Amino acid sequence: MKFTAFTALLFAIAPLLIAQANKEAATATANPIVTTVRQMEGRYAKNLTGAADEMPADKYSYRPTPEQITFAHLMMHSAEANNSLCAAIAGEQASDVKLSETDSKDVLSKALKDSFAYCEQALAKADDAALGQSITSSGQTGTRASALMHLVSGWADHYSAAAMYLRLNNLLPPSAKK
Repeated sequence: MKFTAFTALLFAIAPLLIAQANKEAATATANPIVTTVRQMEGRYAKNLTGAADEMPADKYSYRPTPEQITFAHLMMHSAEANNSLCAAIAGEQASDVKLSETDSKDVLSKALKDSFAYCEQALAKADDAALGQSITSSGQTGTRASALMHLVSGWADHYSAAAMYLRLNNLLPPSAKK
């Protein structure tokens, strides 16, 4: 009797569970590319802004070799790239924020945080259906998808460089902390 009751209950509930799972899967995959980039933005925002905060102000002028850029330049470039690419993705004009690698840690760190906040807003409005649209960013014509790919690859490149600069100064990068 218990087995029959359990089986009947299972058959009654199973379609509801399957319908709910299908609904969640459909929602999650409606914009799989932009959704993935949004998730990555949160992780890179945390790590890159964490790196900016971790590096002492007197080390913002640090460069591993004379040929390499300073840490300050890396933070400036990261903020500018975010603003430019996220504006292109959103179909907006890039903000005219003027930064210099001689700006203070506070100025560059805030600019980087603001650029990630802007990217978060731009990505919240983006969807996969618009990724094939043509855009112009930094004088180059491409698609919104190409801007999205440049954005993500830039985050990876910028964070790996920031992590290296931190380690060369005996500091632990944010992603290596517990």
